[in-house]
Amino acid sequence: MADPEPLIDVGKLNEKVLCYAQTIYRFNGVWEGPDPLTPIIPLFFIQVSLAILITRFVTFVLKPTKQPPFVAEIISGILLGPTALGRIMRFRRLLFPNYNFHVIETMAHVALVFYGFLVGLQMDMKSVLRIGIKARNVAIIGIIIPFVMGTILYFSLTRDEEVRGFIFYGGALTITGFSVLSKILDKQKILQTDIGKMAMSSAVINDIGAWFILTLGYVVTGSTANIHWALICTIAYALFCVFYLRRAIGWIIRKMPEGQGYSEFFICSILAGMAISGVITDALGTHPIIGAFLFGLCIPNQVLQAEIIDKLDDFVTGIFMPTFFVVCGLRTNFGQMGSIYEIVGYILLFVSAKILSSIAATFFSEMTIKEALAVGVLSNTKSIMALIIIEAGQAQQVLSTQLYSLMVAGILVMTAIVTPMTMLHRPSQEIAPHKRRTIQKARMEEELRVLACIHGTHDIPSVINLLGSSHSTPASPITVFALQVVELVGRGSSMLEVHNSGKRGSRSLGHEETQTRQIITAFDNYELRSDGVMVQVLTARSALSSMDEDMCNIAKDKRVAFIILPFHKQRGIEGEMEDVNPEIRAVNEGVLANAPCSVGILIDRGLSETSDYAKNIVVLFFGGADDREALAYALRMVDRPDTRLTVVKFIPDEGASDIEQTEFADESHVNVQIDKESEKLMDDEFLNRFKISTANDKSVTYIELLLNDVEEAVKAIKLMDQHNYDLYIVGKGRGVVSPLTAGLVDWCDCPELGAIGDLLVTSEFDSTFSVLVMQQYVKPIGDGSVNSYGSMSERIAGIGNMDMDLDMQRADSESGDVFSSFRRRTEHMPRV
Repeated sequence: MADPEPLIDVGKLNEKVLCYAQTIYRFNGVWEGPDPLTPIIPLFFIQVSLAILITRFVTFVLKPTKQPPFVAEIISGILLGPTALGRIMRFRRLLFPNYNFHVIETMAHVALVFYGFLVGLQMDMKSVLRIGIKARNVAIIGIIIPFVMGTILYFSLTRDEEVRGFIFYGGALTITGFSVLSKILDKQKILQTDIGKMAMSSAVINDIGAWFILTLGYVVTGSTANIHWALICTIAYALFCVFYLRRAIGWIIRKMPEGQGYSEFFICSILAGMAISGVITDALGTHPIIGAFLFGLCIPNQVLQAEIIDKLDDFVTGIFMPTFFVVCGLRTNFGQMGSIYEIVGYILLFVSAKILSSIAATFFSEMTIKEALAVGVLSNTKSIMALIIIEAGQAQQVLSTQLYSLMVAGILVMTAIVTPMTMLHRPSQEIAPHKRRTIQKARMEEELRVLACIHGTHDIPSVINLLGSSHSTPASPITVFALQVVELVGRGSSMLEVHNSGKRGSRSLGHEETQTRQIITAFDNYELRSDGVMVQVLTARSALSSMDEDMCNIAKDKRVAFIILPFHKQRGIEGEMEDVNPEIRAVNEGVLANAPCSVGILIDRGLSETSDYAKNIVVLFFGGADDREALAYALRMVDRPDTRLTVVKFIPDEGASDIEQTEFADESHVNVQIDKESEKLMDDEFLNRFKISTANDKSVTYIELLLNDVEEAVKAIKLMDQHNYDLYIVGKGRGVVSPLTAGLVDWCDCPELGAIGDLLVTSEFDSTFSVLVMQQYVKPIGDGSVNSYGSMSERIAGIGNMDMDLDMQRADSESGDVFSSFRRRTEHMPRV
């Protein structure tokens, strides 16, 4: 029997089918053929290299405009597409031929899988639960109204029967790019303003909502008959990841040896798990990027997150992601968008979506129209997620080239206008002027605002000990902003979180959350047992390179007069000072250089282990603004009935060599003019005021030591160890070059402490005590002030026309006094 004739599809007889004989790479080089770019691998490498070079070039051109890199990446993709260079037929056929599009598109989607994994690693879902109601309302309304407007615009533009594209069109308008917005706000120095915080908090919720919209879009545009199964299975897998997979990974991490890091095998196993998760979500009817994102959320350890991000981030963002922007650019064709008037009209509607939603949020929150407009403009910032959503719509063939190109133009314009708008109208960062920048200027009856920085739980006892020594009362209150400073892992954005004291956290807490809870508990207890104290606990997550700047911005925002910084060394078991975190030293130096108020570096040499607060305090006074600030702070501590204060003024004898200096620049590179006679006069007047105010106080002792050289000064300081002082308060000594300290400056191990502070920290002492090194805020040269230390009336608060001429009488040495070997002048105040 004859074989049956093969079936023929008559409908495809007249169709043109292009067949390509693809070569992966050449065996014999260019000698085999005339075109070396025909093989897939050489052509792909040329495409990637060209994309990277064009992106870097556009980034360089846009650098003066302070635009985020995302804008340059979009423009570079458009330049390579049919809108610009792609219109040149020879360029397109040579470098971006049609037969190679599926290769670069495949690599672009591989890049998206890794990108989704990195986003999942850096996303903190717990932070969503801590966002305030005001920002939450802005975010939710900022999703609903733009989605509705995007849906209406989609149906007004489409002319076919495909209706599922509204999910991608509306979803793209709901995006507020958290990472891009944080870079813009950080560059413009408005990240810590109320408007900046509001926009950032709402952007966190918008980012999470974008992933739900993307997942829904993939499900709806998949198999129409199995939409319900795809949706149910995807939700089930997401719940499995949250409740089971995350715990399993955490259990594996806890079983690994501590302190040995993570092996290459373990990192590769994590990446293999990411790939398997992507395969599962693809099989369930969505896309591998969803599975990679979910797997990234399941990594519970911050150290592991940081290590993975450090290994992958540069490669993914620098090499892989440019292929995605090329694909977006190749799909974009501005020539098919219509007339220029229609384009401008639709883009204005795109921009108005977020602004209208912010205005609508004023009905549900205490936000003014002016604030709403500012938040709306900032919320127009888009990110890669917006491109991912509309690219998915185009790949799923539910968005036409016209709709796709119009939205790409809208995303570019909406993001690009944010930076100039913030430059033209910068939100006010200070509701009230920052007047009280020093303790010396602060009045006793006024509130003293203090920023206490905490790097770890080991800093808590010494900081609370110092605050307890400050002796707050209802008549002389203290407001403490306890700032937990956390080094930002990976490439995330800086964040400031305000904690509610009475709010209970989850039972299952990570290392950072546990530390935060301990800090909140410790400062709550301090507030409860103290009168006139109000405490607010905050957590700042910052990169180490910008940590000092963020701390200074917070201090300015809170209008504090004093910043307390923990020292980078602590007392070890054997009594020696050991490095806890050497990187903190650079942070402290940065704060000292740029602080908007006075700063104190606190060194704990064991006092916090033996006492709740300092009871025997000594101030070493050599002269200068820093020493005056130290004495001003000590004056706040003498009201306790069981507290004693000793002020020792070190005076060079007539035989000591005099050192002239009229200007100095410390390690913070801040030039300060010094008028030696003026400084001496201000020191004398401030000390005279101190002696008058404490003349009848038996708990205060004032001593003047006449010394000849550095050796006598060092000997006198070391002999003070016999008095068992709890707290040494000294000035950093900027601008004061005395013959009693000149030799010490050259031998400082820690110059940020000054000569005397370094001596107290590095020398051996038998007693346990704390050291507070004070630096008074001074205006740098060039700010329009007469001189850096201000006028006499500014620096000597409360002097008035008081007669300060007090007779100093020479006194004999007391029996058994540790200073008996030195000549001294003692004011007639009873010794305790």
